[in-house]
Amino acid sequence: MAKRKRFWILNGVIVLAVAFCATAFIIHYKNWVRFKENRFKILSGIYYRDIGFEEIDSIGVVEKLPGMEREHGFSAWAREKGIFKDSVIPGRRVHIFVDDLTQNKIKLVYRDSLVLYVNLPDSVQTDQLYRKLTAGKDSITDNF
Repeated sequence: MAKRKRFWILNGVIVLAVAFCATAFIIHYKNWVRFKENRFKILSGIYYRDIGFEEIDSIGVVEKLPGMEREHGFSAWAREKGIFKDSVIPGRRVHIFVDDLTQNKIKLVYRDSLVLYVNLPDSVQTDQLYRKLTAGKDSITDNF
């Protein structure tokens, strides 16, 4: 019987590629939100924003995202993450952390013109996030 050649290196590369793709999917799968002192931090994979409550100009809720062109990011099922170019103001970059496109999204305008859209997988969690952001912004503006 002839000996079979075993391609251990190729098998190892395939296993590493699958593991890398699975890890990338897992870390981008949901938005990780944290409130620390007077700051709001959001992380989803390689996309990260750290916004102080004093930097927030307005907070609102929208049903649908406006038309934008993806600069870099990804879409999978009903998730949308990344940095996009605004179609109305081409030079403006918009950060998107949307876990479910079918639900309402929080629109955050900060540092005068930067825009961020965020929601969480559950509408109740998104509503709680909205309340925390508004309370944090209101507590800062009450101190001035």
